[in-house]
Amino acid sequence: MKKTRSIFEEVGAETPAEAPRPAPAPARSRPRHARGAIAVWLSILFVLVALMIAVGGLTRLTDSGLSITEWKPVTGALPPMDEAAWTAEFDKYKATPQAEIVNPEMTLAAFKSIYWWEWGHRQLGRTIGLVWAVGFLWFLVRRRIPPGWTPRLLFVGLLGGIQGAVGWWMVASGLTGAMTSVASYRLAIHLGIAFVILGTLTWYILALRRTESELLQARRQRSGPMMRWGTALVCLAFLQVILGALVAGIDAGRNFPEWPLMAGQIAPPGMFDLEPLWRNFLENPATTQFIHRCVGYLVLILALVAWLRARRSALASIRKAYAAPFHMGLLQVALGVATVLTAAQPHVAITHQIGAIALFALIVRARFTALYPAAQKIARA
Repeated sequence: MKKTRSIFEEVGAETPAEAPRPAPAPARSRPRHARGAIAVWLSILFVLVALMIAVGGLTRLTDSGLSITEWKPVTGALPPMDEAAWTAEFDKYKATPQAEIVNPEMTLAAFKSIYWWEWGHRQLGRTIGLVWAVGFLWFLVRRRIPPGWTPRLLFVGLLGGIQGAVGWWMVASGLTGAMTSVASYRLAIHLGIAFVILGTLTWYILALRRTESELLQARRQRSGPMMRWGTALVCLAFLQVILGALVAGIDAGRNFPEWPLMAGQIAPPGMFDLEPLWRNFLENPATTQFIHRCVGYLVLILALVAWLRARRSALASIRKAYAAPFHMGLLQVALGVATVLTAAQPHVAITHQIGAIALFALIVRARFTALYPAAQKIARA
């Protein structure tokens, strides 16, 4: 029979007849998803890919890309370890058209110099693949990958694998026949895939820094017109990257070291001297550099118009996001002019290439912000 409690007892006081209730068993917690940690991992990959592009540019400027004549993804990680091995590598290089036509009197010491550039470039590629594989398996085994993100992270690895194969396809074009350097269109494809990887990483990093609920909420305030401006900017900037690779592939940046004219004219002479006509767009220094300059101006103009349109937005995040590409575009044009005036001196040309990376990432960020603008509090009317 239950004992009647006195009205003078303190609330919550136990009676002798009451036994303490057992504490409920803690629920088994599921592993938390590591959005922030994955974003950091992808940021490391972004830096490594950007460094890979810079080293690749220096490899091209120093004519080092054809110094290693074989593709050995695993065993090629070890450089020559003795004089006999160095001599064997040098003999393979001396059989290439570049060595026979351009460097017939090259010494072993000079060969070692260009070899280390190409070896470092390939070694960095192996490092990127290892960082991706270790990171992906770590998050996968620990079940820390958010729902729906496993295919996206696999896509990054797939792009990296394709990039490695295209890199060898590019190098192979300069090892036979009469070519003394790699085919410019293959170099353009190689660099284009690198920028696709950078753009993909940028988008994923920005998305992972916010929760899914925050992204869904932000999407309700998306700006359709600014997304379209962002898409146009991404496409035009990507085209400019491809054109820059064509210029680099035939050393066109070392021709016409003057600005704003070329050979004293707006359009340089000899733009369509090659037959058939399409060859001028891939192999003619006058044509490739002229088009590269013109598209550079168009990118800056489009960035300016997009920024002016973004300034009408009520969201500060969109206004700021589109201001960055325009200001970076101004700097990038200045770097391009400096590259022309110095006949593509390596330190200037690589700075210009790094500027392209920064500009492209800022454009991708601007488009992302138009789709997922940051939350904004109204301080006053």
